[in-house]
Amino acid sequence: MALIVQKYGGSSVGNTDRIKNVAARVAQYRGHGDQIVVVVSAMSGVTDGLIKLAKDIMPLPSEREMDVLLATGEQTTIALTAMALHALGVPATSLTGSQAGILTDGVHTKAKIQNITPKKIRELLNAGNVVIVAGFQGETPDGHITTLGRGGSDLTAIALAAALKADLCQIYTDVDGVYTADPRIVPGAKKLNEISYDEMLELASLGAKVMQSRSVEFAKKFGVVFEVRSSLNDHPGTIVKEESKSMEAVVVRGVALDKNQAKITIVAVPDRPGVAARIFKALADAAINVDMIVQNISHGSGAPTTDISFTLDKPDLLKAQKVIDGLQAEVGYRQAIANEKIGKLSIVGVGMRSHSGVAAKMFETLAREGINIDMISTSEIKVSVIIDLTKGEQAKKALHGAFIG
Repeated sequence: MALIVQKYGGSSVGNTDRIKNVAARVAQYRGHGDQIVVVVSAMSGVTDGLIKLAKDIMPLPSEREMDVLLATGEQTTIALTAMALHALGVPATSLTGSQAGILTDGVHTKAKIQNITPKKIRELLNAGNVVIVAGFQGETPDGHITTLGRGGSDLTAIALAAALKADLCQIYTDVDGVYTADPRIVPGAKKLNEISYDEMLELASLGAKVMQSRSVEFAKKFGVVFEVRSSLNDHPGTIVKEESKSMEAVVVRGVALDKNQAKITIVAVPDRPGVAARIFKALADAAINVDMIVQNISHGSGAPTTDISFTLDKPDLLKAQKVIDGLQAEVGYRQAIANEKIGKLSIVGVGMRSHSGVAAKMFETLAREGINIDMISTSEIKVSVIIDLTKGEQAKKALHGAFIG
């Protein structure tokens, strides 16, 4: 008898027919004698609909109340999934994040898991139940509902697999596994049989929508091997695990395009020590994650100034603009310019550590396509560039052709 954690994303539970399909799959595993914990997301489109309702009330709603609102999406799905299992004669109990023992910090809309006490889950499993847990949510020590950020159901599943010492963790989605690029954009994209945590982490953080990056970090930290596979068929998926020597033979494992990026350029910032620290501390205090940063020094006459550009997730743009506007009198910059029409294009592969010329080939490929590069960021296993969003898909196809075929 194995203990299996299965996670089903929004598209896998997008309507009642798909929820019934999920229940049938879960019942099949349970029929083998396995103990099953199911983590579910909100039904496809529900979270976006709830966000729209909130923003119809006010442009920048209270983050605490947003968590209360958004948590209802997953609670709907757990109840419907439990009902679907009951209809098949399978004992099942649904639990919210707090009932499942998921304790978080108090950062609303982006909470971090601090601890999991799965006592209730174990009791229900030992009593013969399938346990269905609401993904994406938890509770603070003083009883406030929190959410874990978009894609947080992945994190819930990985964290529960670690806490329960599960034998198997499966992440079900609407694609067959992890591909070298989004097959809906790049027809020649290939499914990978396996991928390292580091490669998966980079792809997840760079716009590949298969997994949330924090969940991959958690899996790597606690050694949770997991499989990404489709809920719509029985094909084998992609195993995500520790890097092996054979993985280095592949220079570029995948190409990702993140369309959810925005850029802010702060123009004519006084060039003196401590100014950049003040700006980015204020953003950090507002729980805004900054990604790429470029600073250009002016060499003209007069007091030296600098332009500072940085990228961030598009949903944080309004909040970041408010923070930057609040610093204008103190810092003394001329203006702040926001741009939402950018994309972050990246190539990823552990083989980059041992192969030279990868960045040069990337830049040459983009130049042949007439695509200008705005910002560049590199690590041991990735190269990312900021480009015009309207040319993002063209650029992605070109890089996939150049590196993967």
